[in-house]
Amino acid sequence: MSVFDRDETEFARGARAVIALPDFGQGATRDVEARLDEAAGLAEAIGIRVEDRLPLRIRQPRPATLFGPGQVERIADALRQAEAELLIVDGAISPIQQKNLEERTKAKVIDRTGLILEIFGERAATAEGRLQVELAHLDYQAGRLVRSWTHLERQRGGFGFLGGPGETQIEADRRLIRDRMAKLRRELEQVSRTRALHRSRRQRAPWPVVALVGYTNAGKSTLFNRLTRAEVLAEDLLFATLDPTMREIGLPGLDKAILSDTVGFISDLPTQLVAAFRATLEEVVSADLIVHVRDISHPDSEAQQGDVEQVLEEIGAAGEIGAPMIEAWNKIDRLGPEEAQAVRAEAGRREDVVVLSALTGAGVDDLLACVAAHLRKGAPVRSITIPTGDGSAIAWLHAHGEVLEQHQEGLETRLEVRLSDADWSRFEARQAERA
Repeated sequence: MSVFDRDETEFARGARAVIALPDFGQGATRDVEARLDEAAGLAEAIGIRVEDRLPLRIRQPRPATLFGPGQVERIADALRQAEAELLIVDGAISPIQQKNLEERTKAKVIDRTGLILEIFGERAATAEGRLQVELAHLDYQAGRLVRSWTHLERQRGGFGFLGGPGETQIEADRRLIRDRMAKLRRELEQVSRTRALHRSRRQRAPWPVVALVGYTNAGKSTLFNRLTRAEVLAEDLLFATLDPTMREIGLPGLDKAILSDTVGFISDLPTQLVAAFRATLEEVVSADLIVHVRDISHPDSEAQQGDVEQVLEEIGAAGEIGAPMIEAWNKIDRLGPEEAQAVRAEAGRREDVVVLSALTGAGVDDLLACVAAHLRKGAPVRSITIPTGDGSAIAWLHAHGEVLEQHQEGLETRLEVRLSDADWSRFEARQAERA
């Protein structure tokens, strides 16, 4: 079921829309123009043409319409002048507010949550993604079944063994939604168990998992493609990636690692989506290292950082129980020379930040070195003595560990190597086979 009411004219690509942004002023951390740009980007992601954008300051939200009477009239005028049939409210509105705004503006109304859900419904490519999106849609729709919807108020005759006057259509629809949601949750639980099984198999292999996270359109997929030479969809679109993708990558001083590209986060991410995509986001929770990709050129970069960290906390992937995290400050190529210099200076004061451009490749080697260094943290330093003539063993240690010292003592070479338990076991097994 789409968030657009299928009983009415369905809005196809090319539909004209006006965006109304409720600006509550106090405590706002985002630039109004940047918020409007993001809302327009969400609309354009599913082919909606934005004809006008209205930032509207709200001092006291109206229970019936959210906006004041004068503001509602201004919205209606903008819709008429633009010949637009769709009003996008870039915020959350109640079912009653939606209904009243539709009556007073003579246009279809959709809120931010509904718009994001519509994008997810169009973009989900895998069976798992479609299950997650349908569950989120139904959860959202359940709250939209209000008694003011006259086509749901008619009585439906009850079965003989139930007695009573029978259930109303709205009650029947709610029951059908609950039943369908329960079925979807069971299927997603099976997906989660299968994913956990795959995870346990990977954990038995001595390869760490690195998860890319970040605000939508921060450049995660572009970076993923550059690191893995993959061809994951990477467009200048919000939510270009929904389904997780995993590939092997090589890292300096490590044999290999698994890199995971995940769905982008966004401010006011619908709670329905956080819950529905929990199985996908479990890849982040179980990662050995999280790389937070940030669009450092965006005017709201710091606010976006806060949104991502909030979602990570919600899914248990941040804080003391979460994996260690580093930041990749992406899109440095979009900054002017002075701005770029200031960003590099700030990043230089931190060990957990790398400045790069996934588009040009600048700084990507620095990121790989930083990832490898963080994955090696905590690995014990081992003193290893091997025959000087065993060049392949020395080369193996340089490829899979961090050689801190190396010196020759007669016919033997002594090395101080930071090596994980898994790689140490592999080295011992390798040497035993060669003995």
